[in-house]
Amino acid sequence: MRKAVFPGSFDPITLGHVDIINRAIPLFDEIVIAIGINADKKYMFSLEERLQFIKNTFQSEPKITVTTYSGLTVDYCKTIDSNFILRGLRNPADFEFEKAIAITNRKLSGIETVFLLTSAETSFISSSIVRDILRNNGDASILLPKEVTQ
Repeated sequence: MRKAVFPGSFDPITLGHVDIINRAIPLFDEIVIAIGINADKKYMFSLEERLQFIKNTFQSEPKITVTTYSGLTVDYCKTIDSNFILRGLRNPADFEFEKAIAITNRKLSGIETVFLLTSAETSFISSSIVRDILRNNGDASILLPKEVTQ
């Protein structure tokens, strides 16, 4: 069984995340969207809100499960018997950063990272940009799944 973990804070999930996940569905038998818990990080949306946004976005997709975890992603992958980590790449800076993590994860655990390039339509979207728009009372609806903006 090909099971991939798509880790992130998803604060909030964006159309960029949704694009990567939708394009990965045919590649894997199961995709676990795993919200990482970092006690030192300040989130705009609560863990429950983020879980609900994602569950609502993918409610009709049987290959998707949504969960939370803390600690190392590779340790979480081992606990759920996943051999793949799924990551999206927007630009060359993402690649350099993600490459170092992927190599380290493979050395630590043997778990492979699968990268998908974002589509041209969503490559500019980031959760931090969305949060900045929302903090300043802007309309970020064109960057978010409708389940986040309802």
